Amino acid sequence: MNWLPAKISGVLELVLCAGIIGWILYRWLKKSDERGRLISKWAISAVMVGITWHIADSRIAGSGGGFDMATAVIVAISCAICGVVLGLTWASNIAEVLGKPLASLYDGGDAEVAPAPFYSIAEARRKQGKYLESIAEIRKQLARFPGDFAGMLMLAEIQAENLNDLPGAQATIERLLTAPERKPVNIALALNRLADWQLKFGQDPDSARETLERVIGMFPQTEQAYLAGQRLAHLTTPEMLAEQSQPHRIKLGQYQENIGLRRESATVRAPTEDPASVALNLVRHLEQQPQDGEARERLALIYAEHYQRLDMAADQLEVLLAQPNLPARQAVLWLNLLADLHVKHAGDLAAARQALQRVIESYPRSAAAENANHRMAHLQLELRSKKESPVVKLGSYEQNLGLKRGPGVTD
Repeated sequence: MNWLPAKISGVLELVLCAGIIGWILYRWLKKSDERGRLISKWAISAVMVGITWHIADSRIAGSGGGFDMATAVIVAISCAICGVVLGLTWASNIAEVLGKPLASLYDGGDAEVAPAPFYSIAEARRKQGKYLESIAEIRKQLARFPGDFAGMLMLAEIQAENLNDLPGAQATIERLLTAPERKPVNIALALNRLADWQLKFGQDPDSARETLERVIGMFPQTEQAYLAGQRLAHLTTPEMLAEQSQPHRIKLGQYQENIGLRRESATVRAPTEDPASVALNLVRHLEQQPQDGEARERLALIYAEHYQRLDMAADQLEVLLAQPNLPARQAVLWLNLLADLHVKHAGDLAAARQALQRVIESYPRSAAAENANHRMAHLQLELRSKKESPVVKLGSYEQNLGLKRGPGVTD
């Protein structure tokens, strides 16, 4: 009975090997697009290997268990023929395996493509003016992917912009707001588009204001809330909408006549704005809309360039930088503007470096920090370039010098 454990061990090893090979072949067959062809290749390979094994085994057994020259030659020829047949049979598979790493860079390899909605047909129907067919195609995709943001927004766009159905577009946006896993960026985008339609097609700035205020209420202390607040500061008023509906008349002034017949070139200058009145209007506007970044930035530039009050300009920029939920790109822009004003109007390199250092400290390991660091290293050159070069006054010289004859030449 000593042979029984060895026998059982051999059987278990055989079953294990057969199971592993069977699992590999099953996975291979499942991934193949040509399963019948793959099975035929397996059959050819099994036949060739079996014939080669039979020839080698019979030759070795016929020679008494030895391995003479004739047996070696026959076995080698059999193996060579088997190798050629297997090579021709599996050539395409071998090439696929070798070229798969490179081809995967372009076609994605065996990675399964995640199902996604396709709206190309709907877009084509919309461009052809077949809006109802476009809506039907969108609804087909939404039936497969309920609540898809791109499809719902496209549906609302067609309703508002092409079918003049603003209530229907608003209802679609409201359904979009109740979709699960909603992202603040997408919801803010949808509400901003609704505000656009309420202004453009509904001529209703009050509804647009309520829509933008919903963004602030739904996502407080976010960048979306900040951008919505900036837009509220520039929202069109009913008076502006009334002016747009009426023809705008431009009163022309009195200009010189017969300009083309004059010897001297006439200089036509555009009317210039009075910085003092512009600053006054900006101050009044900021009393009503203190969060308007564009108006406050313009007021800061007037303080620095017209009034030469760099301290007041810096105060306005500091108010902008202290706003909550300020986007990083906007903060970097205003800090660089503050450095510009210190260099251009005061020549204060220390204050400019301090402003740029705030960029580095606020946004480390960013492109803005790298740019600020590079600019700090070249502030001295920047200061020299902004200084006015001295004006060289030329003397009085003889005219038409090139038309005069040389010395000693007489007519």
